[in-house]
Amino acid sequence: MRVDPIPLTETSTACSPASSRPAEVELRALQPDRQVLDRINRVVTGAIGTWDLPERVKRISIPLYHYHESDLPHMRFVIASLGEPGEIVGLAAIEDADPAEGPARGAMLLHGIYVDPRYHRQGIGSMLLAAAEKLAAVGEASGLLVKAQPDAVPFFEASGYEKLPLADHARDYEHRFWKPLRA
Repeated sequence: MRVDPIPLTETSTACSPASSRPAEVELRALQPDRQVLDRINRVVTGAIGTWDLPERVKRISIPLYHYHESDLPHMRFVIASLGEPGEIVGLAAIEDADPAEGPARGAMLLHGIYVDPRYHRQGIGSMLLAAAEKLAAVGEASGLLVKAQPDAVPFFEASGYEKLPLADHARDYEHRFWKPLRA
């Protein structure tokens, strides 16, 4: 299943890290170019820096989480920007799920949600998740599959995702979650 880019022009408010003044967050579905990929990867690096992992593991893992031009044909992105249009403060990426991993045919995989650490706990991750669900639903996905980092398990549980049982301990990721998007 391929989801075409759709205009997604939702706004909400978040606080700037320099002050407690609310600022507008704009969400846009887009396919990044090389310059946008660089800015996206800076957000990814910052977000991974907050994960509860040893520093060595973070350092080794970060390049594996970065997005590359070769990823673009397979993924759809939702970008959260704040203030000036070039300031990316978060992103969500979705792609077709492997049929063997999802509980239903036609599922999309939430490849990742990353928020600049300066904007954590301001609702941007929830906004990005809702936008990713909307983007997947427009593409007629049956649901959204998530392979969550252990730190993110409470976030997905609170967002209405159901934890999937481990069918194959050697193959299945431990923290898999599912949310149907259509009946």
